Amino acid sequence: MSIHRLFDLTDKVAIVTGSTKGIGKAIAQSFAQAGARVVVSSRKEDKCAEVAAAIKGGGGEAIAVPCNISHKEQLRALVDATLKMWGRVDVLVCNAAVNPYNGPLAEIPDEAYDKIMDTNVKSNLWLCNMVIPQMAERRDGAVIIVSSISGLKGNDKLGAYGLSKAADMQLARNLAVEWGHSNIRVNCIAPGLVRTDFAKALWEDPKANAQAIASYPIGRLGEPEDIAGAALFLASPAGSFVTGHTLVVDGGSTIGSGRYT
Repeated sequence: MSIHRLFDLTDKVAIVTGSTKGIGKAIAQSFAQAGARVVVSSRKEDKCAEVAAAIKGGGGEAIAVPCNISHKEQLRALVDATLKMWGRVDVLVCNAAVNPYNGPLAEIPDEAYDKIMDTNVKSNLWLCNMVIPQMAERRDGAVIIVSSISGLKGNDKLGAYGLSKAADMQLARNLAVEWGHSNIRVNCIAPGLVRTDFAKALWEDPKANAQAIASYPIGRLGEPEDIAGAALFLASPAGSFVTGHTLVVDGGSTIGSGRYT
């Protein structure tokens, strides 16, 4: 197989949640550049339309379908709109997530804990259960759940978020086992600190930013495009023998031992 074909998504249909900014937007754009028909989705209709228009303006194919992943009926509408437009879903990227609480687990309100777990884990399961069966009918499909290195490490402020992201890794493993016989691949990506609005509080402060960079062996923070490249690998023929895996994309932070500058 040629190098071009290894990373080719021509005519594949991909849903990417949380794809109007940051990591999700970069993934949607990279998929479109690889030939996929992309469903851009987030809570805000105008932002979805803006990103879809930009993809189409660059010669790609995209539609905008707003969706709050916390609502099961909206997820159902997202899938139905995709099937109505293009007849199938070949690639699903569960990227949307929330983190309404920073602090120790001893003090987390029940409402915040439930919101984190429901949105970051249960909603992903809902969406996978809606999408994977039609993939299985064709014996072809790839699911990518955007997790986090927070799911691999303890943290004194992101404990609940880390719990949800660790659960996403196990969700991917379980779905990979359950659906592997139908040639469905399910994987996670665990990014390190990436320069997005979602993580702005962790990197926009100059002192905190310098401390973070110092702890990354590669000497810089991640960019959304770094994660998009990993997603393209997992979605494309290049990743056809990878399933149940968590691909850590973190500049070496989880394997490092301290300061590097």
